[in-house]
Amino acid sequence: MKHRWKYGWLVIGAWLLCSGTIRAQVPRTYCNPINIDYGYTPIPNFSEWGRHRATADPVIVNYKGDYYLFSTNQWGYWWSSDLSKWNFVSKKFLRPWNGDVYDELCAPAVGIVGDTMLVFGSTYTDKFTIWMSTNPKANEWQPLVDSFAIGGWDPDFFTDDDGRFYMYNGSSNRYPLYGIELNRQTMEPIGTRKELYLLEDWRYGWQRFGEYMDNTFLDPFIEGAHMTKHNGKYYLQYAAPGTEFSGYADGVAVGDSPLGPFATQSDPLSYKPGGFARGAGHGATFQDNDGNYWHVATVVLGVKNNFERRLGMWPAGFDADGVMYCNTAFGDYPHYLPDGPTDHLRSRFTGWMLLNYNKPVQVSSTLGAAYPANHAVDESMKTYWSAASGDKGEWIQSDLGAVSTVHAVQVNYADQDADSAFLGKMQGIYHQYILSYSEDGKRWKVLVDKSQNDTDVPHDYVELEAPVQARYIRLENIHMPTGKFAISGLRVFGRGQGRKPDSVEDFIVVRTEKDKRSAWIKWSPVDDAYAYNIYTGLAPDKLYNCIMVHGANEYYYKAMDSQKSYYFAIEAINENGVSARSEVKRVD
Repeated sequence: MKHRWKYGWLVIGAWLLCSGTIRAQVPRTYCNPINIDYGYTPIPNFSEWGRHRATADPVIVNYKGDYYLFSTNQWGYWWSSDLSKWNFVSKKFLRPWNGDVYDELCAPAVGIVGDTMLVFGSTYTDKFTIWMSTNPKANEWQPLVDSFAIGGWDPDFFTDDDGRFYMYNGSSNRYPLYGIELNRQTMEPIGTRKELYLLEDWRYGWQRFGEYMDNTFLDPFIEGAHMTKHNGKYYLQYAAPGTEFSGYADGVAVGDSPLGPFATQSDPLSYKPGGFARGAGHGATFQDNDGNYWHVATVVLGVKNNFERRLGMWPAGFDADGVMYCNTAFGDYPHYLPDGPTDHLRSRFTGWMLLNYNKPVQVSSTLGAAYPANHAVDESMKTYWSAASGDKGEWIQSDLGAVSTVHAVQVNYADQDADSAFLGKMQGIYHQYILSYSEDGKRWKVLVDKSQNDTDVPHDYVELEAPVQARYIRLENIHMPTGKFAISGLRVFGRGQGRKPDSVEDFIVVRTEKDKRSAWIKWSPVDDAYAYNIYTGLAPDKLYNCIMVHGANEYYYKAMDSQKSYYFAIEAINENGVSARSEVKRVD
């Protein structure tokens, strides 16, 4: 009888779920940038062009089956049980002798020693504390070391399988990354710091400074050390060439011991220079509860200030040859969350395409010529539309061009005229809105009602319980936490009802003899494609890096190892899907 009741409730629950009477309890997907309640920059002279949200340099650790996320200048941290819903814990990691400082957790190190979590923020002095907790979810912390004598900027903690404990650090365009062993009871250094790796931009093109890797202003920066051990090998990760660039990436060097020597993997590990959310540098690698690897890193924004940034997360792993990779293809489209052991060389992308790139837009008002409506659908997080006010009733409407199957919507807010008091972490702020849909632009139905929402959702991503048929999507403002109603991306995902694009033809890759770090790539445009993915790597079956290109049929690729042969392929993208990839081309 007990089993019959259990079966009956399962049937009723499934019927209610399909009928829309109850909502699904566990989301299946996520979409970058990660939707967390980012704090505003706490530094006044960093916000002279306007108050804005900012964080970077993330690290996620898996601790007792939950995930803990720490990042720069947030006056606290987050925890999650599923990598989807993040719960903020307010905490300033300061001591009375720290004084009035902003960088109490700049680029933090987070380590696990036995059953204890350790946290430490960047410093070059001996005044910062190493904190410890066995219950971080309850915000229970104690000082382990009141003033960590040797300090370190952009630190990373690593506990080896034998229990020995290490710190890595460094942030400079002149000096290398360093590593040192620490006594795990006292945190006193064992020996002296060892030089581990210095950039070689003369060889590795992706390490060159500049948005276009032109190296005309400064030498490149190396920073953001992070150590991962896999199958007896030590993978030292590092960020380059600068946090303000779309090509900001994490590289990796591999060794047989925690302090090297290390051999460089030629290509960046996490690299995302194209698309809506660009950049994938200064991050950390962690494992989910099923043992799958993921990489979390910094997404570049840089509108109000060079240090205006967000966070992103991508599948990662190690191939059969021990090559560490991170899969950023379609890296700001909906991806599946962890759902069991899986092969991350196979994409986690849902196949839901962007339906409204550069499609017609209507709005209730516009603040001025600098903030036109089409900026909300141009696939650039750096541009945005702003309404003339932040009042209830301001709206934006996107025409998909044809009736399509809609699976998800991402609402990305921009900071326009935020209140001058918004410095640091703001508690109790929230967004409220209503999303509606229509097939003909006349008869409307509510798609998502967040008019009662009480949380801060600057990059809100909504996965629908069941897909709907729609041509028009309308976003209506109910409440803004501050400033104008401004949108950097109203992004609608699903499937169109037409044909996938044809395969790309006349794909040409020309590598220059003058500088073999660079190549010119060109192809014949595909009539119904809105973007292209260029895949590249060091072997035909290891095309681990991907660049998404919009509105062009050429690309200057400057990220190669000058001493290696390279392989390239390309695919076309439209609202209906993705074309077959081209044949792989080799360049020497």
